[in-house]
Amino acid sequence: QVQLVESGGGLVQPGGSLRLSCAASGTIFSINAMGWYRQAPGKQRELVARIIGEHTTIYSDSAEGRFTILRDNAKNTVYLQMNSLKPEDTAAYYCKFSAGRDDYWGQGTQVTVSS
Repeated sequence: QVQLVESGGGLVQPGGSLRLSCAASGTIFSINAMGWYRQAPGKQRELVARIIGEHTTIYSDSAEGRFTILRDNAKNTVYLQMNSLKPEDTAAYYCKFSAGRDDYWGQGTQVTVSS
């Protein structure tokens, strides 16, 4: 059974950076999209960034210009480089791989931005 394993979350001060990683523990064929979502307490899960195919990227307004999504097909891994972090970025971050009609979700990694 395929699992997505996230890492890289933690506590960071405002203005700091974090790099999240998400790797598949097994083989997923024909991944057409990889993405990062986040969910803050009391709020709905929202898209942060998504990469479709090799190069097409989509960012939320809040992530645009500060976050970068990257994929490594050879490693079945997706990264989210987050710079200039703000307290409002505090949330649990989840990765998702889409392959055909199947979606795979990670278990989430907590990002807390606080001084």
